[in-house]
Amino acid sequence: MALRVQAFGECILAKKTFLDFEQPIAELELKIEELRYVQSESAVDISQEIEQLSKKSQQLTKDIYSHLNAWQITKIARHPERPYTLDYVNELFTDFVEMHGDRHFADDMSIVGGLARFNGNPCMVLGHQKGRDTKERAIRNFGMSRPEGYRKALRLMKTAEKFKFANI
Repeated sequence: MALRVQAFGECILAKKTFLDFEQPIAELELKIEELRYVQSESAVDISQEIEQLSKKSQQLTKDIYSHLNAWQITKIARHPERPYTLDYVNELFTDFVEMHGDRHFADDMSIVGGLARFNGNPCMVLGHQKGRDTKERAIRNFGMSRPEGYRKALRLMKTAEKFKFANI
């Protein structure tokens, strides 16, 4: 189960979703945010304490993530704030033009693909998109591909091969 750290007085401090085994990290992050809030509202300089707690948080994160069991790793893979294909496309690529349809039946919205530029070089980007909210997930079939999605991906890969573009 995910834990959302939210309030300190009237101010919302953090909106990061923490998993159950990340509880100690969440508590430490909340303390850091509280100290930052206090420092911004008063003339007291507590930047050294904030820096010390930040280092402690980083070390605690390292320790927790170095000793995960299989179920905890699965929870991380299914994390609600994990980036999806379009998040990577927006950050890594320029001139992205999404291509739709399999040219036989329909367009599978769970498969995202199109032409883009990576470091100035043209390439074909392919991936699946699950959706962030219920409406988007319904449109994208909860990230589960249909046969037309596989045909769409194959068509895009063949197009990339034809024009000698890299498939990413």
